[in-house]
Amino acid sequence: MKRINKTFVSSTVLALAVLLSVGCNKLLNEEPKSIFTPEYFKTQNGVIGGITSLYASLRNMFGSAYWLDACQVGTDESTWGNIADLNFKDMDYTSISDLNSQTSRSDVLWNTAFPAINTANGVIQYGAEVGVSSSLIAEARFFRAFYYFYLVQEFGGVPLDMGSGVLKFNTSAARGSVRNTVPEVYTKEIFPDLDSAVNDLPTVGRVTGGVTQTLARLFLAKAYLTYAWWLQNPNNIPTYPAVASRADPDGHDVQWYFQQAYDVATFAIQNSGPFGLQPTFYDVNVATNDRNNEILLYADHTLNTQYGGLTSTTYSTGGAPDNYAGWVTQWNYTGIQSATNPQWTGTLPNSVQRAAVQDLGRPWTEICPPFNVFDNTFADKTNDSRYDGTFTTVYRCNMNESGLSKKYSVLYGANGLPIHENSAVLTFLPNDTTGVDYSNSVYKSNVGAGVLPGMASFVVEPDHINRDQYPGNWKLGPYRTDNNGGLGQPNAGSTRPYNIAKFSELFFIAAEAAVKGATTTPLTGTYANDGTARGLINIIRARAGKWEWSRSGDSAVMIDHSAEMVAATPQNITIDYILEERSREYFGEGYRWFDLVRTQTWGEPNFGGTYTIGNGAGFNDHSVSTFTRNITPQDYLRPIPIGQMNGMQLTTAQLAAYQNPGYQ
Repeated sequence: MKRINKTFVSSTVLALAVLLSVGCNKLLNEEPKSIFTPEYFKTQNGVIGGITSLYASLRNMFGSAYWLDACQVGTDESTWGNIADLNFKDMDYTSISDLNSQTSRSDVLWNTAFPAINTANGVIQYGAEVGVSSSLIAEARFFRAFYYFYLVQEFGGVPLDMGSGVLKFNTSAARGSVRNTVPEVYTKEIFPDLDSAVNDLPTVGRVTGGVTQTLARLFLAKAYLTYAWWLQNPNNIPTYPAVASRADPDGHDVQWYFQQAYDVATFAIQNSGPFGLQPTFYDVNVATNDRNNEILLYADHTLNTQYGGLTSTTYSTGGAPDNYAGWVTQWNYTGIQSATNPQWTGTLPNSVQRAAVQDLGRPWTEICPPFNVFDNTFADKTNDSRYDGTFTTVYRCNMNESGLSKKYSVLYGANGLPIHENSAVLTFLPNDTTGVDYSNSVYKSNVGAGVLPGMASFVVEPDHINRDQYPGNWKLGPYRTDNNGGLGQPNAGSTRPYNIAKFSELFFIAAEAAVKGATTTPLTGTYANDGTARGLINIIRARAGKWEWSRSGDSAVMIDHSAEMVAATPQNITIDYILEERSREYFGEGYRWFDLVRTQTWGEPNFGGTYTIGNGAGFNDHSVSTFTRNITPQDYLRPIPIGQMNGMQLTTAQLAAYQNPGYQ
């Protein structure tokens, strides 16, 4: 893949303007329009089209492999895989990295957010004049705050005035820019817009996937929590602009904000409308249950809609607005071979072929989990269903779908044992074990896997995972209903929605605020608990102990380990423990960098400062290396993208002052 850089010019907003059906629970019906102008927004259809384009804008970020890269690589959850190019290696902060304004993939956020913000500005500025309801305008307010919240976390202070005035629709051709301070972005934009959204949004979405009060409360609580950490600044992390005081302009202290985060989150839990937790962790992420009531916001993709010709359901080159993030978390399993006879002589067909199913999909081998993910984060693989519900650990024969069964009635795996359709061909073992032979001269795995006596499946122990070979992220895998008994279209972008916000996060936000000193109160109703950090976390952990499907066993089960999960929860909940639980719940979904930066733990040994992985140059090389990341306080802000820097007409000194420290 080539490195991709885009230029954002603040005076022009090119967006997807679309009309929609406003009936409750209708899907967005998108048709492409051209450029937004004030005249366009002075009609009801224009305002409604602008609102719908804000939903469409989500697909430019969420589902992008490069946005996932910016959110994951360089943390304790992810490093680069062996096929990775500099888009991924530069985000890792090791000696191979060179992160700067040209190489940082946070440009995906910058280039998506500001056009969307300007669209929201137009809707908010002109909507009331043409008789659009306050609830519709509240949708635009949510999206404006949503994008500013991401921006202020990534870059520090960012412009509230894009050329035509503070929070005004920009039609100016001016190519200057002034960055507001972090407190100004929160108190002048994020908090007021989210407060307004909470008041005016409906309990049930206007359309399927539409924004709601519960969603707005989630982001309001998270913004309060994040700003409280910023004000407290326990590890003396620098900010930008540097003149920003760590004092709140509204006069509130740190504890006020932590308390607000707790109160808003717990209120949302107890007044959730149609939203809630799914019965099991598996239910949250299985593709056949997409758009379930735990998902508060998603970037939508469907099999039947190609969004005005912008995407294809048959092939993708890897670019927005396609959902192709899952490709980069999957290793190249297609090289796995089996035999046509027990002696392993003659033809060795590839028995697991690329398919558009959630376990597989298109493999790019760009993002890889290091050892600590399997040894520490998911240490409990017996009681906790989240390991089984996160990774593809068993790669199964798809000889019927691929057509191999027309030529061979049976294939043979490790130990010369027979395998058939859906038989395990390669298994990532949950733990290291004795007796695995990686040098068997008869049943030789061509992908460096080992042999265990009596098993037809080749095996890989956790300490033999490397940058070439690792369990794929099942949660992000594709799913289609038109495979028609074949392999389907695995080279297309995923036709599944990409999940952005989940109801479950409200419990984590409230728990984190409680650890930071918020006064707790018992919760009643469906999720009754004592309101402490431990009580809140145990709601999530108890759910994680309930199994209805074993993915590794490919079978239905009825197992309840919730009592064991609750008993194993520490009495004293710490921020470190909450971060560990968040990783188990949201592994590989794009949360991690923000979690570590918010809590100022990024770079600590347990949270990405060092990592260990098999660093060989191929499947058969299992040599292990430990890497140290050079993460400094200034790295807590990403560089302003080169496209923005080149698009402004400022003096050399002004440009240097505009850029974040360390990237000038």
